[in-house]
Amino acid sequence: MVDVNHLNKIRPAFDGLDAVVHLAADAGMQAPWESVLPNNIVATYNVFEASRQAGVQRLVFASSNHAVGMFEFDEPYVRIRQGNYADLDPASFPRVDHTVRIRPDGYYGVSKAYGEAMGAYYAENFGMSIICLRIGTVNRHNSPLRDVRHMATWLSHRDLAQLVDRCLSVQGVRFEIFYGVSGNTWRFWDIEHATRVLGYQPQDNAETYRTG
Repeated sequence: MVDVNHLNKIRPAFDGLDAVVHLAADAGMQAPWESVLPNNIVATYNVFEASRQAGVQRLVFASSNHAVGMFEFDEPYVRIRQGNYADLDPASFPRVDHTVRIRPDGYYGVSKAYGEAMGAYYAENFGMSIICLRIGTVNRHNSPLRDVRHMATWLSHRDLAQLVDRCLSVQGVRFEIFYGVSGNTWRFWDIEHATRVLGYQPQDNAETYRTG
């Protein structure tokens, strides 16, 4: 095990790799800047730069929904995240997609927006293939029942595994952003872009877990 805060220490591990999946970070939504700076900002640069130096062709970056988290406080998403579906039709409201402006909801979200910008830079300037996944709610229980918000934001383990596999195998992608969320009825993030480009077909829906 090596510390991703030190480029020279992690650099040898990248030799001979075709692809890298970068998951390391302080994933706390309210993580303080003192932790975000080394673990999310510096470490992300180190992974991108080590990949470039080693000739890695594709890098999949674990971004987060929190890069655009403030959208959740707009209508109708603010009601959906609270489980208030009155007078709402899940087929009629627009989903937040990959084209929206960055709206982080904390330093963690800021660090993920930074990682996406870093990805765009390395894609355009160094010819790497970069895919950013704005991951929703993944938990060790593999269930959306921990919080009513998770009925919209849950990403099952097998859907996450499928997404990463698709990201590693898709051809002809220079830079893309996709949302990592299962096929939840009340999801407020777009998955159609991932379906078109990656062939992503989620197998799970949080509604199957609803008890009342």
